Amino acid sequence: QVRLVESGGGSVQAGGSLTLSCAVSGYTGRAVYLNWFRQAPGMEREGVASVFTGSGNTYYDDSVKGRFTISLDNAKTTINLQMDSLKPEDSAMYYCATAPRSTRRGVPKKSDVDFWGQGTQVTVSS
Repeated sequence: QVRLVESGGGSVQAGGSLTLSCAVSGYTGRAVYLNWFRQAPGMEREGVASVFTGSGNTYYDDSVKGRFTISLDNAKTTINLQMDSLKPEDSAMYYCATAPRSTRRGVPKKSDVDFWGQGTQVTVSS
């Protein structure tokens, strides 16, 4: 059974930093995209960052490039999202997700995802 457990959310002032972590279990064997998505109230869930476990290649949405960094541990069971220079518009529920493939260049679409974590809240105040 696949399980994704996020941690590290919280509240921070604009310009600050937070690090999110996601422990992935039960997903063994083939390479997979490990991803961070976010969803603000009234908005669509959107992909933020992704790492492909086969190559280690990383992908970012334009809105976070240069500010967020996704990383994968050596065991390929934990991904972190280092978020720097946070802005109020980064406030959202952040979800860890697995995707066996990506149907577009870059971060997989929401429809590519097969498993989701429960989410962790990030709030950035101005």
